[in-house]
Amino acid sequence: MIDIQNQSDGRGIKIQRTGVTRVHLPFFIADGDNVQQVAAQIRFTVALAENLRGTHMSRLTEILTDWTARPIKISDTEKILLDALEKLSTDFAAITIAFKFFVKKFSPISNKPSLNAVDCEFIGELKLGSRMNFVLGLGVPFTSLCPCSKEISDFGAHNQRSVCRVKLTFADADKLDDVRIENFVRLIETQGSAEIFPLLKREDEKFVTEAAYRNPKFAEDILRDVVIALRRVENLSAFAVECENFESIHNHNAFAAHEEEKFLSKNGENLPDSFRREMNRQLTL
Repeated sequence: MIDIQNQSDGRGIKIQRTGVTRVHLPFFIADGDNVQQVAAQIRFTVALAENLRGTHMSRLTEILTDWTARPIKISDTEKILLDALEKLSTDFAAITIAFKFFVKKFSPISNKPSLNAVDCEFIGELKLGSRMNFVLGLGVPFTSLCPCSKEISDFGAHNQRSVCRVKLTFADADKLDDVRIENFVRLIETQGSAEIFPLLKREDEKFVTEAAYRNPKFAEDILRDVVIALRRVENLSAFAVECENFESIHNHNAFAAHEEEKFLSKNGENLPDSFRREMNRQLTL
């Protein structure tokens, strides 16, 4: 059969990213000894040489399907991208794997177990002959309570559910298997006024409500506390943070954001501009 995609193209434009988006597949995600089956949504792209008319999208799907049968660690993202470089004869590949990651929590007084869903993304880019640039994306929920409302009110204070979204870039690709998703979730959720628990008995609800009241924070307060906590984490080369409070007494949300890219990668080079743009694009989705 004629291979239309392999036909020559004379327009002289190398396409930076072409491939498949909104691919839905079941994956096994390994976070240390914790292996979870998740429903993932994937964006998988490669560069296309200027002399080729189209890429072989079926090969990208074949690669992804092969990985549904085994647990995927963060470092395995590089192996997936290497498969793409080889099987599509390209010099660049990128992938975003988005899924819900579940963290087991125990209610603070009754000690009842439940599972808290957290938005998670593995974002990887790989150039031929280089190591992978990797970003871990998380969206972690918690409770915030307004300091101003508490200060001016005779009783009570408005509170709301909030979320902190982070993009974490790591300096040493050889240490990616030491990264624990759950540890970062715990670190971030404790920066709010109070943690969120999927299951609460009456005594737990009283505890959480009072804990938030004793720990009022603006979106800006939470953001700064997250930034300070992330600065202490080894092997982070850069991070971007967003905090958003879904206001309960306003018809708008409160928002704060901050990025730090002062760190260098392991080889002493600044992160590629294309990867920085992709980080920012993902953060605004």
